[in-house]
Amino acid sequence: MTGYEVSRPLLDKIDAREQALTREAEQVRTLIDELAAKLRELDEAIDHLQITRKTLVSLAGEDDAEPDAPPPTLPGHPAYQQILTVFADLGRSLRTRDLCQAMDLPVENIENIRSKLKRLVSRGILDETEPGLFTQPRP
Repeated sequence: MTGYEVSRPLLDKIDAREQALTREAEQVRTLIDELAAKLRELDEAIDHLQITRKTLVSLAGEDDAEPDAPPPTLPGHPAYQQILTVFADLGRSLRTRDLCQAMDLPVENIENIRSKLKRLVSRGILDETEPGLFTQPRP
C-alpha cells in the first residue's frame, strides 16, 4: 500500500455527493430546456404582435378613413337640419348668436341652440374650433 489509503466510507460519501450533484445538474438542465422553450414561445408571440402592428399601421396609412364606421346620425328634430342648412349656405364658422340671427330666432333661444350645437359636436357632425365657434368639419 502506498502512504495514502482511502477509506471506504470516505469514497462512499464522495460517490453519494457525486450522484446527488449529477441529479441536481440534470434537473437544472431540464429546467433550462423548459425555460428555453418558453422563451421561444414568448419571442414568437412578440414577433407576431410586431407583424400585426406593422400590418395595421400600413393599412391605416393606405386608407385613413374607417369604412366600417357608421356615419354620424343627425338627431330627429327638424331644428338640427335647419342648423346644418345655415352652415352649408354660409360656408363659414358661426357663433351661436350669429346662427340665431341667420335663422331669424329671438335672442332668448341662444342657450337652446347652443345645446343643439354642442350635441352636433359630440356626434362629430360639427366642430368647435374654439370655445363658442362652430364649423362644419372638412371632408
